[in-house]
Amino acid sequence: MTEEAVTPSDITRLDAHLDALHLSHVKSHYQAFATTAAQKQISHLAYLAELIEGEASASETRAIARRIKNARFPVLKTMEDFEWTWPKKINRPQIQNLFRLAFIASNTNVVLISTVGLGKTHIAIALGHAACIGGHSVLFTTAVDIINTLAAAQRPPARSCSRGRQTDGDVEDRSRSQWSADGSARLPLSG
Repeated sequence: MTEEAVTPSDITRLDAHLDALHLSHVKSHYQAFATTAAQKQISHLAYLAELIEGEASASETRAIARRIKNARFPVLKTMEDFEWTWPKKINRPQIQNLFRLAFIASNTNVVLISTVGLGKTHIAIALGHAACIGGHSVLFTTAVDIINTLAAAQRPPARSCSRGRQTDGDVEDRSRSQWSADGSARLPLSG
């Protein structure tokens, strides 16, 4: 059995297929790996396995980076950076046990309570970072942000006034219209 020579159009077509399949690692490395495999007389299956292993690793790295970005951490922190000597009383084994991430599988909440400056945010960011690495989606937020979001959701939506500006309906040119309780505008019949 003879092997046909690979033409530039074959490589172009293969590169297009790899782009369509989003196999960027394979596209970047298949030619160099093929040369090495030929020199070392590595089997086709071993060559393919090495390419696919690299692609899987690169894909996981991209997924972790995407989850970390989407988590919106203000800064990245890990427990390696945590100062265990402050606060004086902290249940280190209990905190470290959280990093097994068993609470996620059991749908359990984790609440960190203490006074200001004792490391709650550091632990929360580190725990979220560990969850991202573990394959979980995370959204970092603060209690103040949650309260502000909930308060904004309770406000009526912005309305356009007769001049095209957006208002919240609280202050409006009352001589032209008034807002009723259901949010609709009541226009005066006479001017």
